[in-house]
This record gives sequence, structure tokens and C-alpha cells, in this order.
Amino acid sequence: MSSFFNQIKEYLFLKKQDNSRPKNINIKLMHGMNRISIILFLTAAVIIIYRFLK
Repeated sequence: MSSFFNQIKEYLFLKKQDNSRPKNINIKLMHGMNRISIILFLTAAVIIIYRFLK
């Protein structure tokens, strides 16, 4: 479970990425899409909580 949170920290630039992993354009694109989806999800969650508490 901690590797899951470590991966999210790497996506959001909160933790330095592991240099031992293979670097491939497909992997970079996949991580970019995952980063965008996490940011959109967190933004939507904040908006929903804000509207719920308002």
C-alpha cells in the first residue's frame, strides 16, 4: 500500500522519481495522463466538499 502512495507522490512532484526505472516515451505519456487525472480528481473532490459545506 505504501508503494501506491509513493507513486502518487511522484506523480504530483512531491517525491523525487526513481532513476532506476526504465525511461520510455510510452511510460512518460502514461505518467503524464495519470498526473492529469489525479489533479482533476483532487480538484473535483475539493469543489464537491466546498459546495457540500457551503
